[in-house]
Amino acid sequence: MNDAIIISIVMTVVGAATPILLAALGELIVEKSGVLNLGVEGMMLIGAVTGFAVTSVTGVPMIGVFCAMIAATCAALLFGYLTLTLSSNQVATGLALTIFGIGLSSLAGEGYVGKTIDIYASVFPAGLAEHSFFRVIFGYSPIVYFSFFMTFMVAWFLKRTRAGLILRAVGESAGSAHSIGYSVVGVRYAAVAFGGAMAGVGGCYYSMVLTPMWAEELTAGRGWIALALVVFAAWRPGRLLLGAYLFGAVMTFELHAKAAGFSLVAPEFLAAMPYIATIVVLALISLRKSAGAKAPACLAQPFKAST
Repeated sequence: MNDAIIISIVMTVVGAATPILLAALGELIVEKSGVLNLGVEGMMLIGAVTGFAVTSVTGVPMIGVFCAMIAATCAALLFGYLTLTLSSNQVATGLALTIFGIGLSSLAGEGYVGKTIDIYASVFPAGLAEHSFFRVIFGYSPIVYFSFFMTFMVAWFLKRTRAGLILRAVGESAGSAHSIGYSVVGVRYAAVAFGGAMAGVGGCYYSMVLTPMWAEELTAGRGWIALALVVFAAWRPGRLLLGAYLFGAVMTFELHAKAAGFSLVAPEFLAAMPYIATIVVLALISLRKSAGAKAPACLAQPFKAST
């Protein structure tokens, strides 16, 4: 295996892991607040079609990413209104958001199917980004570096800030947090909005960087992998980073095995490998007696302030 192949594999792993990591970071904050949002896939698709459409019209990728964040945040706030204000079931509402996101993105992207846009270039000089070796470090889009930055920021926020402590308190004991004067619903709304924004960035990475084109259901179920990754990482940002790249490596193996004509296993099985790995990971975690103790105590439990 020569250096060019190794570099290609590494860059493919990074590309596959980045959107999952971003979406999972947002969902981690949401779940830390005590809310379970299963609509990650739908929000990613809304972000993907919005980012692609806006970039196609304006020619400015940064505007596309910003609009993708706003669109996915609006979808997340709709989920927040239904679950936090109207107290609808979080699981059912999250599933409905995914279905809504799939349908809305297909409708909004109907006129963009098959169209392409310019690849989101690296922020570093071309001499570094295109160098045969240094492009492993400098040859990515800004969203990749943003994902590393946000991993650090989420870890710092949860461990080192007062706001992070409040967020964790709301997720662990909403009644106690409310009794000492914190707005449980307000904190959860902010967490849900952040989760939507991160899912939007993760979604637009598919349509603006990896492809870069629009096709229906472009994310291909990666939002569900992001949800499983939060559990796999035991709600810890550092483990989330490692887990995202583990799943990225599994997806990359599938792509390179197909490209190499690996015929011992059916192509359909290779395509299913990331999802099989997700099921296996969740099953193994469920067997650990201590796994449940790591989840926020109030996860998916509705809250109504006592009068």
